[in-house]
Amino acid sequence: MKIAVIGSGGWGTAVSVLLAGKGNDVYLWSWIQEETDRLRRDRENKEFLPGVRLDDRIVCTHDMKECIEGAEAVITAAPSPATRTTAKQMARYIAPGQKIVNISKGLEGKLRLSEVYRSEIPQADISVLSGPSHAEEVSRGIPTTVVVASEDGKTAEFLQELFMTPSFRVYTSNDIIGVELGGALKNVIALCAGISDGLGYGDNTKAALITRGVAEITRLGTAMGAKASTFSGLSGLGDLIVTGTSTLSRNYRAGRLIGEGLSLEEALEKVHMVVEGVNTAGAAYELSREYGVETPIIEHAYKILFGGMDPHEAVDLLMTRRRTNE
Repeated sequence: MKIAVIGSGGWGTAVSVLLAGKGNDVYLWSWIQEETDRLRRDRENKEFLPGVRLDDRIVCTHDMKECIEGAEAVITAAPSPATRTTAKQMARYIAPGQKIVNISKGLEGKLRLSEVYRSEIPQADISVLSGPSHAEEVSRGIPTTVVVASEDGKTAEFLQELFMTPSFRVYTSNDIIGVELGGALKNVIALCAGISDGLGYGDNTKAALITRGVAEITRLGTAMGAKASTFSGLSGLGDLIVTGTSTLSRNYRAGRLIGEGLSLEEALEKVHMVVEGVNTAGAAYELSREYGVETPIIEHAYKILFGGMDPHEAVDLLMTRRRTNE
């Protein structure tokens, strides 16, 4: 099949390698012509996935029309700040009923990314894919499992078959809200896990943050219409474990740098990639207030990132909150 992948960062490139390895003709779209030229010349994404060769079936292009027209599926890997701009560029070329599956994780303000795509491309069949999936590992065939969510069961099964390989196992779900929120909100908790390690705290502290973080994500997600069970699955707990414990995670790395004493701006500059948890922290804080949901970890993450709160103070306040049951 012809498959379009919109966005040539690490994740978009890794998925292109995965799909081309199954014999598909993959058209990988880059934001700027110079980036396309580098990928064509090097047959390698040296910035994000050094050492991973681009299959000959991967066509690198800056032409959105060439990329999308006739594609059996359009995979969108734009970072959340660029989602709406990308959707507007795509809209004129998407045919009625053409399948879009968003693989990015984040929010645009209070909107889920599928809502952004749906508002700009109402004629498309929109799904999401999420789960614990470092691009570096997927591109090298390391066993990975994810979940694809769609409102249409046949679309979910089509995408399951499209992505499935012996090293990339795909489950299906009809809970788009939960799968998206799990993938977005876990980034905030992963930042906190990094901060904890940067402060020099131990495994007990990080385990507490991850566990209580899942509880907060579940409370907020169900208030927004998701299924509670989704957050104990791959796009919730699974993704949080990998994002909150690995140095491959940009959210964890940024958090750790903040815990070690760097400012938010200094940490972001050093990571040198989009850190989705930063934008999501603000949105999650506002959503928790809007829905009347108690999310103390998210609240204190917001205050550290945007309110100048000292991380040590945040930990003290979290540990001395009123006593309650689990």
